[in-house]
Amino acid sequence: MAAQVMLEVKGLKVAYGGIQAVKGVGFEVRQGELVSLIGANGAGKTTTLKAVTGLQPVADGQIAFLGRAIKGQGAWDLVKQGLVMVPEGRGCFQRMTITENLQMGAYVRDDAEIGADVDKVFEIFPRLKERALQLAGTMSGGEQQMLAMGRALMARPKVLLLDEPSMGLSPIMVDKIFEVVADIHQRGTTILLVEQNASRALQLADRGYVMESGEITMSGDAKQLLDDPKVRAAYLGE
Repeated sequence: MAAQVMLEVKGLKVAYGGIQAVKGVGFEVRQGELVSLIGANGAGKTTTLKAVTGLQPVADGQIAFLGRAIKGQGAWDLVKQGLVMVPEGRGCFQRMTITENLQMGAYVRDDAEIGADVDKVFEIFPRLKERALQLAGTMSGGEQQMLAMGRALMARPKVLLLDEPSMGLSPIMVDKIFEVVADIHQRGTTILLVEQNASRALQLADRGYVMESGEITMSGDAKQLLDDPKVRAAYLGE
C-alpha cells in the first residue's frame, strides 16, 4: 500500500511584481520520506517554501496538506496543523536562553508534555543541553542552526521543512547538521529538505527534485539523480 501523500503542490506560481519567480512548480512528499529539493542560488527554492508555508502570496496553483487545501492560510495556522519550517538564516530569539527558545517552539501547544519534549530535543542535540541557560545570541552559527531545528521539533511537525540548514557553516558543523537531519528522519519525521549542497542532500534523501529558474526540471529516486551526468555536471562540479 502506497504511503499517504502528506504535502502536495501543483502548478504553483509566485511573482514579485512583474517577475515570475516560481513558474508552475509541482511536487509531493509522502509520509516517512525525506525529499530533497536542490538547485542553484536564485532558483526559487526558498520562495517555494515560503509560499507553501503561508509566508509568501501565491499567484496560482494548489497546495494540499494531509489532503486538505491550505493555500492562503497563515503560517500560524499551518504550524498548528503540523506543517513547520526552519527558515534560512535560523532566526533564533537572540536574547532568550536555549531553553526559552525551545519553549517558544511549543507556543501553539497547551498539553502537559512540553517539558518531556524539551528533554527529547536535548537528547538529539546534547550540545544544547550543555548550554541550556546560555543566550541564543552568544552561540555559533551551527549551534543556532541546531537550536532552530530543535525549536521546530517542539511543534511536533507532521512534515518538517528545512531551508538551507548547512548554509554558512564550517565543514565540521555541516557534517554534524546532516547527521542530525538523518537522525530526525530515522526517528520518524517526514522531511522536505531544501539545499544548495546537492550531493549531501541527495545522499540523505529518498527522492529528489531539481529546480532551475523557477521550474522543476528533473525528479526521481535520489540515488539515480545523484548518478545522473546532468546533475553531476551542474551541481557536483563534474
